[in-house]
Amino acid sequence: MPEGDTLRRAAAGLQVLVGQRVGVETPHPRAAGKRLAERLDGLRLESVEALGKNLLLRFEGGLVLRSHLGMSGRWRVVERGARRIGRPWLVLRGADHEALLWNGPVLELGRDDGRARGLGPDILDAPPRLEEMLAGLRGCPQERAVGEAIVDQRLVAGIGNVWKAEALWEARVSPWLPLRAASDAELQAALGAAHRLMRRSVEGARPARHVYRRAGRGCPRCGAAIRSHPQGEAARIAYWCPGCQEGPAPG
Repeated sequence: MPEGDTLRRAAAGLQVLVGQRVGVETPHPRAAGKRLAERLDGLRLESVEALGKNLLLRFEGGLVLRSHLGMSGRWRVVERGARRIGRPWLVLRGADHEALLWNGPVLELGRDDGRARGLGPDILDAPPRLEEMLAGLRGCPQERAVGEAIVDQRLVAGIGNVWKAEALWEARVSPWLPLRAASDAELQAALGAAHRLMRRSVEGARPARHVYRRAGRGCPRCGAAIRSHPQGEAARIAYWCPGCQEGPAPG
């Protein structure tokens, strides 16, 4: 699933259309049913902002389009008129460029940013609001596992499964550790690691993946075999090293 760093890069690419009146098409029938083209075609795109895993496109007249990429959505910016294969969900056409949204299941148009207001502090804010994030984590049920809590977008916006695994590994915190058993310093270390890794990704680096999708391989730090197991209501796979991320084993 695209995470906050992916959305930041998408927002940066879409800046070429900001300030322009854009042509709007919805070639995919599932998007066409939302009547976005009728409401947005010809309006000026005033700003594009990434907030957690959401992209907020603000148009003149106070209209805000919220895009969430789900598991496989992606934005691409190409030269106007570039050949395409298939039917994107949404096309925004400027003077020289087009922005194409592929497989983006969530497109909501309203007068404000709607659900995005219910998000926690963005992990990619500079500097990160670690104290606010910590307060949110301490304010939720303390029997929750750390790995489940830090991907709750109401508590911390932007972290997904990849950076959860890598940040917790870097901080030596088990994803299965209950919040009540984690110190404030451990939680802040994990959040700080997520911020650093994701900022590097936004800036164009490709941080190494030490545990994500490496189940059964040796931990590059201690050599123990990396484990994986579904976690949380969505049963997303957690990856961790039982050797240097000590904590309870999953039930």
